[in-house]
Amino acid sequence: MRESKRLRPVDLARLAGVSAQQIRNYEDAGVLPPAERTESGYRVFAPVHREALLAYRALSKGYGTTGAARIMQTVHAGDVPGALALVDAAHAALHAERATLEAAREALETLETLETPAERKPAGPPHGGLRVGEVAALLGVRPSALRVWEAAGLIVPERERGTGYRLYRPVDVRDARLVHTLRRGHHPIDRIRPVLEGLRREGSTEALRAAVAARGETLTARTRAMLRGAGRLHDYLDCLDRLDQLDQLDGPDPLGAAGTSTGDRRAGR
Repeated sequence: MRESKRLRPVDLARLAGVSAQQIRNYEDAGVLPPAERTESGYRVFAPVHREALLAYRALSKGYGTTGAARIMQTVHAGDVPGALALVDAAHAALHAERATLEAAREALETLETLETPAERKPAGPPHGGLRVGEVAALLGVRPSALRVWEAAGLIVPERERGTGYRLYRPVDVRDARLVHTLRRGHHPIDRIRPVLEGLRREGSTEALRAAVAARGETLTARTRAMLRGAGRLHDYLDCLDRLDQLDQLDGPDPLGAAGTSTGDRRAGR
């Protein structure tokens, strides 16, 4: 590989705002391609390392430091398709989270549309709890529906000591009411579960709605960061391709200037 400009670890460190030792650690970990060594053993970096560092730093903001490191390590192991598969997997996971969030948002809208004023009032079961038939009558469903929801993990009533009868506490009645409302809105059970989990975590539909909106903003910001990182990775791969072409035109390059071929750099040789 022909690269005339030499860079010291400190040069790259200043670029990234890290220590020179961290740059050495990046190379040792495969985040950067292998560097040349002087006769005395000092590392000599080149512009390609600068491009690798910029790619890694940009990827880290969207894919996280661990994800970015895996992508760069895979590139430098000579497996570009594998690195791109990691990128694809990260985007697929983000898409799945966005779909779950959208389902929660739609479910909250359904609750607003279908709940009656009476249903919005929390039910306070007497004597410490209601039994399954009482809850079924309250909601206007069959007891078997409550058992199906329980089997799906949507509601978890307590059991009465001695008899083993189900006892629905106020929070269980609330959850059962929400499940019933969302089922009336034709929401599948697997999309109701995240709403209930979020409601239990946040404490109210209003808090859950705010949390869903905030999470949506976070996902949007992360998507944009991932796009910027992917763009940097694309530029870096183009850089490696150009260096490969130069290597093929020039033939073997003796060690000295910046000598290891790009193929060897990718494979860590």
